[in-house]
Amino acid sequence: MPRFDNIYEYDQNLKGAGLRVGIVMSRFNQDVCEGLLSACVAELKRLGVADADMTIATVPGALEIPLTLQTLAQSGTVDALVALGAVIRGETYHFEVVSNDSCRAIMEVQLDTGVPIANGILTCEDDDQALARMQQKGADCAQAAVEMANLLKAMTE
Repeated sequence: MPRFDNIYEYDQNLKGAGLRVGIVMSRFNQDVCEGLLSACVAELKRLGVADADMTIATVPGALEIPLTLQTLAQSGTVDALVALGAVIRGETYHFEVVSNDSCRAIMEVQLDTGVPIANGILTCEDDDQALARMQQKGADCAQAAVEMANLLKAMTE
């Protein structure tokens, strides 16, 4: 039911059938990243995305994710992308650099290419926080990717 009379509102659409989704996963903090990936893929399948319509690329770390996302976005082979990684605070400033720069670059790729990207790079204080969040975040990213791909398609039809 619409919230307002005489105002068109796009409906949330989580139907993944026919959508092509690319996933870029960091191998740094691999246990957490594999947990993110398994949850993401399971949710994409639940939403109807076919195995053949998913592509997975792995990269060394979070800072390598944006370039890979950009390459996939520019290829024209995906409707949406998912970035998966885990940056866990250490004793140096490196945590802030990696967290901030990977997030900024992902946003730039999304805006420059018009391909939606669900950002699933966890930024946590410790391993326990990352492990506690990986399943939910992976599934959330799958939903966000499908929803945004469908929304952008609906807006341009």
